[in-house]
Amino acid sequence: MGIGFGTAARVGHLYPSGGLCDYEVQLMAPSGVQFLTTRMPFRRTGVADDLALAEGLEAHAALLADAAVDLIAFNCTAASMLLGPARVNERITAATGIPSVTTIEAVLEALAHLGAHRLVLLDPYPQEVEEAEVAHLAAAGHEVVARGGPECATPVEQGCLTPEEWRRIARAADARRADAVLISCAGAQVAASIAEIEDALGIPVVASNQALLWKVLRMLDLPAPVPGYGRLLSEES
Repeated sequence: MGIGFGTAARVGHLYPSGGLCDYEVQLMAPSGVQFLTTRMPFRRTGVADDLALAEGLEAHAALLADAAVDLIAFNCTAASMLLGPARVNERITAATGIPSVTTIEAVLEALAHLGAHRLVLLDPYPQEVEEAEVAHLAAAGHEVVARGGPECATPVEQGCLTPEEWRRIARAADARRADAVLISCAGAQVAASIAEIEDALGIPVVASNQALLWKVLRMLDLPAPVPGYGRLLSEES
């Protein structure tokens, strides 16, 4: 008999309303770790929409606090980047008294953990969001040496890209100068593709939901490896 949900930890999960991939963190999570999702209004994918995701943040976080969660994860890579992770975490914790983490923090820490500095960036963002992320990565010491992925106008479009499409996009990228692939977007359906992309390109993959889970497990002191979802999660956190 398996370990029940939430017996090791409960994690509050703040997620964009139009996103289709909030299931990925639970799919990859080890037994006993439960993610409880509250959605934040998000229907389009531009910079203004990302910034607006923080409207009503305290009220959304308070709904998760009702479930006595151990940690709250704000899971939108672009929005946490543009809003500033420190400010997002400050607001959540001030409203709930519960520690908080954001996706962009997890992504940057995962890249540092893997010693990755030259990146293939794959994402389904509009150009204005992708350019902001390239600049953010550069400020953190990372060089984007190749890019790929379609420009999606809505989170539904982002989530409808299949794992097979992400494998094709990754294989088409010029990864010769890269030491990691970053698949950026919590709304990208990529968990099932991570290991295959790593095998095909011979370098590690960091994906938003995968990195967030890795960071959450570290914060909760639950370092058990999770096989099947890439190098980042395959070793003890």
